[in-house]
This record gives sequence, C-alpha cells and structure tokens, in this order.
Amino acid sequence: MSLRERLGKEWLFCDGGTGSILQKMGLKGGELPETWNLTRPDDIKALNKGYFEAGSNIVNTNTFGANRFKFDNVSEIVSAAVRICQQARKEAGREDDAYVAIDIGPTGKLLEPMGDLPFNEAVDIFAEMIKAGYEAGGDLVLIETMSDSYEAKAAVVAAKETCNLPVIVTMVYDESGKLLTGGGVEGTVAMLEGLKVDAIGINCGFGPAQMLPIAKRLVECSSLPIVVNPNAGLPRTENGETVYDVDPEEFAEIMEQIARLGVHVMGGCCGTTPGHIKAMKDRVKNVPFVTPDAKNTTYVTSFADCVKIGPRPVIIGERINPTGKKKLQQALRDNNTDYILTEALKQEEAGAHILDVNVGLPEIDEPSMMEDVILKIQSVTNLPLQIDTTNIEALERGMRIYNGKPMINSVNGKIENIEAVMPLVAKYGGVLVGLPLDESGIPETSDGRIAIAKRIYEAADKYNIPRKDIVIDGLAMTISSDPNSAIATLDTVRRVRDEFSGHSILGVSNISFGLPARELVNSHFLTMAMQNGLSCAIINPCNGPMMASFRSFNALMNLDPNLEEYISAYKDYVAGTAASTGSSKASSASSSAVLTLGEAIERGVTGRAAEAMKEALDSGRESLEIIDAELIPALDRVGKGYEAGTVFLPQLLMSADAAKAAFAVVKEAMSDKPRNIKGRVILATVKGDIHDIGKNIVKVMLENYGYDVIDLGKDVPPEVIVDCAIENNIRVVGLSALMTTTVASMEETIKLLREKKPDTLVVVGGAVMTPEYSEKIGADAYAKDAMATVRYCDSVFEA
Repeated sequence: MSLRERLGKEWLFCDGGTGSILQKMGLKGGELPETWNLTRPDDIKALNKGYFEAGSNIVNTNTFGANRFKFDNVSEIVSAAVRICQQARKEAGREDDAYVAIDIGPTGKLLEPMGDLPFNEAVDIFAEMIKAGYEAGGDLVLIETMSDSYEAKAAVVAAKETCNLPVIVTMVYDESGKLLTGGGVEGTVAMLEGLKVDAIGINCGFGPAQMLPIAKRLVECSSLPIVVNPNAGLPRTENGETVYDVDPEEFAEIMEQIARLGVHVMGGCCGTTPGHIKAMKDRVKNVPFVTPDAKNTTYVTSFADCVKIGPRPVIIGERINPTGKKKLQQALRDNNTDYILTEALKQEEAGAHILDVNVGLPEIDEPSMMEDVILKIQSVTNLPLQIDTTNIEALERGMRIYNGKPMINSVNGKIENIEAVMPLVAKYGGVLVGLPLDESGIPETSDGRIAIAKRIYEAADKYNIPRKDIVIDGLAMTISSDPNSAIATLDTVRRVRDEFSGHSILGVSNISFGLPARELVNSHFLTMAMQNGLSCAIINPCNGPMMASFRSFNALMNLDPNLEEYISAYKDYVAGTAASTGSSKASSASSSAVLTLGEAIERGVTGRAAEAMKEALDSGRESLEIIDAELIPALDRVGKGYEAGTVFLPQLLMSADAAKAAFAVVKEAMSDKPRNIKGRVILATVKGDIHDIGKNIVKVMLENYGYDVIDLGKDVPPEVIVDCAIENNIRVVGLSALMTTTVASMEETIKLLREKKPDTLVVVGGAVMTPEYSEKIGADAYAKDAMATVRYCDSVFEA
C-alpha cells in the first residue's frame, strides 16, 4: 500500500535523532554527518536499520544538510544515502510497510528580501537534492526543521516541480507558536495546505511536553494529517557529551497524551533513539486513531499575519491600483517603489486587513513589476496581499514569490480564463475571487450571476481547490446607469451566503461612479452589503465615512469584542469636525504621504529613510543630534517591539536596513570626522555549521547600535576565532550554532578562549542553545535573539 493511501488512516511512526546518535558513533565536532554516506556507510546503515527494527514506518536518509552550500557532489551524497536506507530496510525485513524519506533541511540562509538568497535559487537548491533522491528511489520528501515558512514554500515548490512523491513538512515553532520569521501555526498551515502537501507538523526545538499546546493548535486548524517529532527534552553536557533529559519511558508517556489529541504520525528528533521510538510505538499503537477532518475556515496569510474571512467583514485596501490614480501611474512608470510602500503603510495604519496590489499599465513590464512590488511591500508590512491582475504571467510570478497564501483577483466564468487561472491556484494556493461573468457578459440579475458562481465552484472542485477558498464578487455596477444594479448586487451577495454558505466580495465604490458626494452612497451601500452577508469590502480605508460604516456595523452586530475598536477610533469624536472621520492614525495617514525619519526607519522604507536624513542635515541640524533624537529611538522602538513579539524578524531586518541607509548619509556628511564606536565584537558560526542566519541578524543589529563587527563567517575553526580575538584584543565574542552536532565545536572554542584569552567574554545563541546548556559549556551569556545580544554588549561596553 502506498504512503498516501495510509496517511491519515492509521498510526504511522517516523524515526528519531540522527546527529546525536552519530556523535556517539564517533562523529567529531564540526564533521559533516552527510560525508559518512561515502566514508562510513555501514554506520549509517546501522542507524537506519535500528529505526526500522524499532518500528518506524518512515525513516529519513542522512541528507538533512546535503545542499550545494556544503557539497559539490550533492547527487552522489544523496543517492548514496537513499541506497543505504533502502538496504537497511531490506535487512530489517520492512520492505512491505516502511518508507525511505528524502530528508531535506534548511539551507541556513535567509531568503530575499530579508536575506541574500533569491526564492528561485532556493527552489533550485532543494530541487537538486530532491531530484537525486527521487532518481535513487526515495519514497517521499520530508522537509523538516523549517523556521521560515518562505523557505518551506521554496522546498515544497521544488518537490512538486521535481517529482510526484508525497511531501511532508514539519516546522520549528517557539513557545508561543511562532516561527523565527513571525508566522504562526494557523497561517503556516493555511499556506502549506494551499501548496497541497500531504501532511504537516512540528519537529525539533522542544521536548514532547512543550509541544503539547502547539500540537493541539495544529489539530484544531489543519485538515491534513499531523506529524509530531519532538526532541528528547532539552540538551545538556555530561563529561563532554551532549545528553538529553527525557528517557524512552517518559517520552512514550507524553507522546501518548499527544496521540490522544488527534495527531496521526509520530516520531522523534534530537536526542531520541530507537529505544524512544519503540517505547512510543508500543504505547501509542493502541490509542484510538482519529482521522483528520476537513476544517471550513478560510485564511489569507502573509509571513506573519493571518486574516480570517468571515464572519467579521474584512477590509481590502484599494489604493495600490493605478486606475484613476495619476500619481500612482507615474510612480509605476518611474519605478518609484517608495511611493507605493507609503501607500501600503497608510492603508495599514488606517485599518486595512489586506492590501490589493494592481500594477497594470500598458507601458510597463507588468510581470516584473508585480514580482518586485510584492517583494518590497512584504518587506515593510505584515498585511496579506491580494494579487490583482488579468496578466497570467504576472499572476504566476507574483504567486510564486509571494510569502504566504495570497488572495487572487480573479477568475471568471469563461472556460479559457478558468483553464488559465485555476491551475495556478491549485499549484501555489490562494483564496480566489470569482467574478460571475462569462462569454455573454455580466448578467443583470442575481439569478444569472448565481448560475455562473455555481459553475465557478464546480470548476474549483475539478482542480481540487476547496470551496472555502472561493470568494464570489457580487459585481457592484453604478446606479447612475442602472437603478436596479445595487438590488441585483445585494441579492447576489445574500444568495452566496444563503445558498452556498460561501464568501463574497465587492469593489464597493463602483456603485457610485458618476455621482456627486460618492462617499455618501458608498458608505450606506457598504452597510447594506454587510447586512446581506458581505465578507470582503475593497475600499479606501483612509476614507472616514467608509470606515465609520464598517466599525459601526461591527459594533452593532457584536463583531467588535467589548467595542474596543469602535471606542479606540472614536473616543475623541466631536460632531462636525475632522475627528468624526475616525482614528487619529487614519486621519494622519490620509493627510500626509511623507514619512518622518523615525517612521521610515520603523517601517523599513530604505529610500525614504536616506532622503529624510539628508533633509534633516540640509536643514542645519547636527548629525549626532539627529541620530540621538530620531534614529536610535526608532531602532529602540523596533527592538522593543521585537522583544515583545509585536514586531517580527522581517520588519526588524528591514528597519535595520533603513537605519543603515540613513547612517550612510551621515557617514558621507561626516567623512572627515571620526566615527563613534561603542566597541568591537567578533561573530562566528562555529566549525562544521554553515547556518549563518542568526549570526547575520545579530551582525546587522550590532552595527546599527554602534558596534564594529568582525564577521568571521561560518564553519570557523576555534583557532581562527581565538587568534582574531588576541590580535584585535576583543572583549566580546558571539558564537552561533544551529545543529546539535556542532555544539562540541562551540565548547571547544570557549575552552581555547579561556586558555589563550581569558579576559574575552563569550555570548552564545542558536536553535540548539538554552541558558542551561550555554552555562554547561562555559559561555558567559546566552542570547535568545539579536536584540538580547545587543543588550548584553551594551551591558559590557557601557559598564
């Protein structure tokens, strides 16, 4: 029986740790585990065989980090790993009921725009690994230990474009259920379901007890089989070896609790052994199995935000659409993305939940512009986007590089259009707007529109697009030319809700085209539409009467808990004044399109930050006064937001880039003056580890806070770090490690520093580190993130 036939229908069990077992077999600190596929194949076979004999149905190949950043013989490494695992399965007598998983781990790089790895290059990197594994006979692709949903998407796209094997994806969340890049459980699930993976879950980072609440959230929101692969608790060192604090019996006991939540595939990660897997299987196999059930919740997502469609209406900002907007048209012609970003931020401040993005002008390269604008908007705002285009190439390029699950505007009832648009939605995922028009035009009645809506739903069924991800446009047409048009539109919206239990959307302002005082008609029409079940309203969120209609409706229909949003917007309301248009944020957003220096830095608008700094200098202000009064406070606000969990990694990095651009202007103006440096710090990813995401983030933040950083890169031997510290008389060294197999290199580096340069302090961080673990290996401090490293350095150099 194939794996797809078994997933979600019976208990299945994954294997456990790899690196932690190889260390006991003699893997040295900094040695790449994947090299053993060629140099010590019998040991890898013993590892795989142990898990098959323990009862694992899914056993990973030793290919977690076998990408081109580490190896120039990727195909050889991966093919060997698959053959070894196949032979182990045969010798264990498990060829009939167990599967060889092509194991795919992260590249260790951040993707653009946060990092320097283009999305399509990431796809190529993963495709190279997957192709080799597929051609060698692997049974499935297991993408694991992903802390960035965007990188996970690249790996899934690579798998789908390379082979037809089942795809399982497991992510790494923190205690609050957030990814490193800010995404939550529900948003990640929505994206992966849209990409048509076969199962989703969580691995690494925690022991089984800490994974319980996250596993519960996965079960509550996912329609797919759930995979849970925890560590054997937290790591610590004993006699120079890394050990874990959860033994097989305790592991099995807690995994039984997780099994009873309704998960479907269970295994282990760092520190777990065949003993852990056998004990777990023996305990879990008799727990009643619960098949996954289809969830009917619709989400539009970004890297960090997750917008639920219904029952509360959703506002889609309409301002990034060149139709009738001369300034935006010119900005597109001039490639003035700062103007577009400012429009995005204004709408976010005014209360939009999703932003429409339409860049269609006849004289520009729309596919390239769509790709560029999406990347840049997603670098400054969490809000999900609606990709709005009739250009199929622009649509595909936008969907491919979009970070999340977008809204797509649109498909219609024409067969040719359905055949062009729906395959893209089936491939990349998205919430699809359906226009009830066809070759005969726009029906005048709701009967005609509902008939086409039904055909759109039926077409979605054929492409395996869930009906919950279809949003029908009621088609608002101006009442100035057809007095019955509003009636037909409202009836269509109502019938979508009542007859299909579906979602609806309107471009609200179309109803008043050609009329005076349009906002009066628009705002009342919006209220009527929401009363008839409108799910999404495409409006200008900076328009006071429209937002007043929206907020009042929510207050009256008990869709605004404790009336918090209404009161916040209108607490200073004075009849007949500007205050009546809404919140101060909305008012300020609509009145000014120019960001201050602090605002530009906070929002990560690089061009405007540099421009604002130049303006400040040109006005005669002293550079240090500007830095102290505006630049550093803006960075501090972002840093505190990051520490509080209200600002996420992408904004942190883009804010740092904006600050860097502003600093560059100051540097140029002060080229003849000495730079004020707080101190010098060495950063390095330890020997054997090529994952430098964390180190690079720390570097950016330290430099923006006035530190001179000596970046020694990744896979750095202890001797190189120590020699550099001695040569430059360094007070603080920052060490990073992602993999358990490289912690020994970190400990070795610290010991050598203590011997050769004992006055140097060491701060450590990385996915495998904990405060207790850092203390055991002799570090002076543990930093959970980049801002914690900045705070530690401040405490050292400012003491």
